[in-house]
Amino acid sequence: MTFRTRLVLAATAAVLVVVVLGSLATYLVAYNSLVGSVDVNLSNGVVGYLPIDGGIPTINNFCSTTPGECVQVVDNSGNVESGQNQPLAVNGTVKTLAASQGRAPEAFFSTTVNGIPVREVVAPLAPSFEFSNVAGTFVFEDGGAIQLTTSLTGVNQELRHLAVALWLIVVVGISVAVLLGLGVGRTVLAPLNSLTRTIEELADKTDVSRRLDPGGPDELGRLRRAFNRLLLALDASRESQRQLVLDASHELRTPLTSLRTNMEVARRLEELTPEEREVLIGDVVTQMDELTSLVGDLAELARGEQPSIVSEPVRLDLIVLEAVDAATTHGRSRDVTFEPRLETSWVAASSSRIKRAVDNLLDNALKWSPDGGVVEVSCSDGSVFVRDHGPGVADGDVDFIFDRFYRAPGARGRPGSGLGLAIVAQVAREEGGSVEVYQAPGGGALFRFSLPQVPPGPDVG
Repeated sequence: MTFRTRLVLAATAAVLVVVVLGSLATYLVAYNSLVGSVDVNLSNGVVGYLPIDGGIPTINNFCSTTPGECVQVVDNSGNVESGQNQPLAVNGTVKTLAASQGRAPEAFFSTTVNGIPVREVVAPLAPSFEFSNVAGTFVFEDGGAIQLTTSLTGVNQELRHLAVALWLIVVVGISVAVLLGLGVGRTVLAPLNSLTRTIEELADKTDVSRRLDPGGPDELGRLRRAFNRLLLALDASRESQRQLVLDASHELRTPLTSLRTNMEVARRLEELTPEEREVLIGDVVTQMDELTSLVGDLAELARGEQPSIVSEPVRLDLIVLEAVDAATTHGRSRDVTFEPRLETSWVAASSSRIKRAVDNLLDNALKWSPDGGVVEVSCSDGSVFVRDHGPGVADGDVDFIFDRFYRAPGARGRPGSGLGLAIVAQVAREEGGSVEVYQAPGGGALFRFSLPQVPPGPDVG
């Protein structure tokens, strides 16, 4: 079922409910009004049979020539006087009111007389009620009741005419509702159809650089602006991916070129001295290590575009201690030592990603530390501080040091891809933390890597 069909059906159903309820209410009001008017006339008719100024009313049990027009008097037991006609039925209501000795109110109900629908009123009579008829004068010592009816034929005919008119209104209302629903559906869905066609064109051409008309303050305008934000995000993501591929290609070109050159030399391996062979093999191994590291960094950056790994409470100080042990092994070749000062600290994060970020901070400090230098590592309150005693970070490099593939002028001759600190920044951002770099007092760089703290959890150490 299309949205337009549902809209038409909803509008038709709404109008149908309103029209039917309105017609029903109109019918009930008209019925009560007409029947109420009949009841008033019957009540006034009863008054005409009651004593006036001490006189004795004349009441004969009979039905007039007008169909449905009848009158009848019964005693407190619900019986008519001997010798009198009984044109009306005596039911339980009549008997109850007749025995009430004039204390009960009048009762009205609808019934039939000789197949004619009538409205009947039963009025209780007070004790010692005296009246006369063709058979003589009678006194009801214990009260009784008078029954009076009038035909409902005219009322029913009016109600039938009203019912027909109301049904016509219902039919016309439904027809109008369908037409209005079609018109409203066409009017309302026109801008939505236009938006759908535009989006389909964008999908066919995969042109995420195009933007929609922002529209007005209504729901469609809000949808257009939301779609524009989606296009903007997709455009930025595509540009980021394109730039990543270009930068990765550029960074891969250098080690691949060196590796190709060394492999060309390896074709003349028998012409090289043993010392030259060792140098050649060492260069190839180094270049392979660079490629492996670069590919690993690229994989980490690409993983950052995927949904975040579920975070859990972890001991940050234990992760840092493990990273320091590994970095100490790497630093022995240059006699660089790492001095940890760690305090128990719980954070909510992915332990594997935090380990990678801390490893990168320590590798960066090792790279910039002088031979025989010291790297100071501390952990407390959800933050890791790494301070080296190298040349520090130039003021012009602070704003770019965490960018992908950025390498400061002083780092051009050093190994590395320019992705290590970018990975640190990405991990911090996606884990809800932050990373900053400062000029350390006395020289060197000071990095602060912070994550949200959580209450202590089960000991993972």
